[in-house]
Amino acid sequence: MLTREEVEHIAALARLELSAEETELYRRQLSAILEYAASLQELDTSEIAPTSSVLPPHGVLRPDEPRPGLSLDDVLRNAPRVDQKQFRVPPAIE
Repeated sequence: MLTREEVEHIAALARLELSAEETELYRRQLSAILEYAASLQELDTSEIAPTSSVLPPHGVLRPDEPRPGLSLDDVLRNAPRVDQKQFRVPPAIE
């Protein structure tokens, strides 16, 4: 079971301000989640092959076919600022 101090530390890391009631609620909920995860660790999975997905191994995406793109005028039409046919953005480093 998590302690109140551990929940307060987690809340501080997440930059959350919790009331005393919320701290107790999350202490119980997080403890239940961690206990459930610990119970899963006890399962014998030695007979189960490693998998990367539980979904069937077939593609559900459409075939990748080239199509014409947008013209430069269409691309820049909704830009807030344009300069020399390029997006104009504020500098990232001042």
